[in-house]
Amino acid sequence: MAPPTSAALTGIDTHAHIFERDLPLTAGRRYSPEYDARVEQYLAHLDRSGLSHGVLVQPSFLGTDNRYMVEALSRHPARLRGTAVVENDIDGATLNALEEAGVVGIRLNLIGKNPQAYLSAQWQALFAELGRRGWSVEVQRGIDDIAQVVQPILASGVTVVVDHFGLPAGALDPARAGDRALLELAASEDVWVKLSAPYRCEAGLAQAQASLSRLREAFGHSERLVWGSDWPHTRFEAQTDYAAQIAFMEALLPQAEERQRVLCDNPARLFKIERSA
Repeated sequence: MAPPTSAALTGIDTHAHIFERDLPLTAGRRYSPEYDARVEQYLAHLDRSGLSHGVLVQPSFLGTDNRYMVEALSRHPARLRGTAVVENDIDGATLNALEEAGVVGIRLNLIGKNPQAYLSAQWQALFAELGRRGWSVEVQRGIDDIAQVVQPILASGVTVVVDHFGLPAGALDPARAGDRALLELAASEDVWVKLSAPYRCEAGLAQAQASLSRLREAFGHSERLVWGSDWPHTRFEAQTDYAAQIAFMEALLPQAEERQRVLCDNPARLFKIERSA
């Protein structure tokens, strides 16, 4: 059971990472941090921005050692949920412990990896178990084949969350096969998309607005769309910061009704965040 939430819901940032530079790093990583990004810093950003809740995503360079994130979740159960990185042989007791701490999903960062490895019977069994628990599977993969990666995972009955607009080249363009295939995934009610890290797909505001327009049409009035800051913007720290991402989000979602759905209603449902009375 996820920890109780007592903080009044004003907005949810669904994508942030915390770490310290001297933590054990996984072999074969694409990035090594040279600074610390602590949970206290993150919560301060939420406070300054008027956001009540956040979702911590285990960074790839820490591998499956989720202890640092879990410790932060355990200290702030009223405000934080987590997305872990795990191996496919994780046992039920470990999943239970993660769930008790506030973990509500796992992440597959498939950049530079062979996605076929994640379609084995063992992974499918894990996905099915996560579906039974009401967790989600978050996928980061380039736009060209992400739909082919997501479809077999959906077959297990688990909810899938696509990172960072789907990582298109600029704006989502239905004329491109990969972009079109991602938009067609919206036909499944188990597919969600994060409006996060536009800089990772070289998208300015105009391109992000074009992507949102197509996602809005595909997903039906912004249903199953959520927003994330991607703090601390690893590899893009010199280009942006939290305040800039808040400003970007406000420009992307100028209408109060849609912003309410994307920042509050949708992510509360997806990440099991209860509204306080």
